[in-house]
Amino acid sequence: MTPRLKPLSQQTILITGASSGIGLATARMAAARGAAVVLVARDEPSLQESAQGIRDAGGRAEHYVADVADRDALEVAATFAEEKFGEIDSWVNDAGAGTYGPLTGTPIEDQRRLFETNYWGVVNGSLIAAARLRERGGAIINLGSVLSDRAMIYQGTYSATKHAVKAFTDALRMELEAERAPISVTLIKPSAIDTPFPEHAKVHNDAAGMKLPPPVYDPKLVARAILHACEHPKRDLYIGAGGAMISLFGNMFPRATDLVMEAIGRPVQDSAEGRPEMRDNLREGRPGGQVRSSLSGTPQRRSSLYLEAQLNPVATAAALAGVGVLVVGALAARSARPAPRRSWI
Repeated sequence: MTPRLKPLSQQTILITGASSGIGLATARMAAARGAAVVLVARDEPSLQESAQGIRDAGGRAEHYVADVADRDALEVAATFAEEKFGEIDSWVNDAGAGTYGPLTGTPIEDQRRLFETNYWGVVNGSLIAAARLRERGGAIINLGSVLSDRAMIYQGTYSATKHAVKAFTDALRMELEAERAPISVTLIKPSAIDTPFPEHAKVHNDAAGMKLPPPVYDPKLVARAILHACEHPKRDLYIGAGGAMISLFGNMFPRATDLVMEAIGRPVQDSAEGRPEMRDNLREGRPGGQVRSSLSGTPQRRSSLYLEAQLNPVATAAALAGVGVLVVGALAARSARPAPRRSWI
C-alpha cells in the first residue's frame, strides 16, 4: 500500500532531541512551513526557550520533557501531542548522544547507556508511532548516520548504535510493507553536521574535547531532508557527499579505509576546546537552545549537490541527459568538420 502523507502545512510532527542541533533546526523549519511541532527532549529550560522562540516567530509549537529511553514517558509525550494538536502525522527520532575514545577505555555502563538513547530511543519512538499511524498513515523518520554503514575509529560505540538503528529501520520498513500499512519509513544518514553534538559527547581519552572531521555541513540541510521525507516516501537520504564517500570506500576498500582512519583518527577528532557545562549528556540533558556548535574553526558547507540529486532525481536525470546531449552534439560537430588543407610550401 502506498504511504499516505499529508502536505507539511497540514501535519503535526513530533520531534525527539529537539532542544538543539538537527532536531531544533527541523522544528523551526517545519513550523515556518506551517506544521504544528511538538519538541521532546530532557532539558526543560532549553525546550521552553526553543518552543517559545518558534511561537514568537508565528509558528505553532509545544514542548514535552521526556527521556526517549523511557518508553512510558514517550507514550505520554505522544498523548500530549495529540491533545494539543490532534493526530500525529510524522514522528522524527532524532535524540542522540555520543562518546569519544577507545572501546577498551569506555566503561560498559556508558556503552549501555548510549544504546539506551541512540538505539532503544529509536525503537521506542518508532513502535509508538507505528501503532498510531498503522491505520491512517504517516511517516516515521529515523536519524542514522554515515556511520550506520562504516564504523569510525574512536567512535566505536556510537557507530554500533547507528548500525543497529539501520538494521531496525530496514526491518521495520519491511514488516510494515508486508502488513500493507500506509506508513513511510525513512533512514536519514548525515555526514558530519555542525551541531553541539561533539560538545555534548563524553570523552574517554586524554583530549580536552571532541570535534567532527571535515567536511562539516549545515544542520539546515538535514532538516530539509527530514521534512522532504515527511511529505515524500524515501528509503534513505544521505546528507553530504563527503560522508557518502566514506560509506562507499569503506565497503569497496575496507582495509585501506581502516589504515587511513588509524592514521588520522586522533588529529581530525581531538579538540582543545569546549564548554565544560555542555559536556557529557549521556544520563541527563545539557544546555541546548543552539542549532550550531560553538567550536571555532569549523568551516561549514551550506549546500550539498548530492542531497539535491536525491531530493530531485527526475530533474537531476534530465540535467545529466541534457549535458550528455550537448557533449555528444559537440563531438559530432567536431568530427563533421572538413580536415584542414595542408600546405606543402
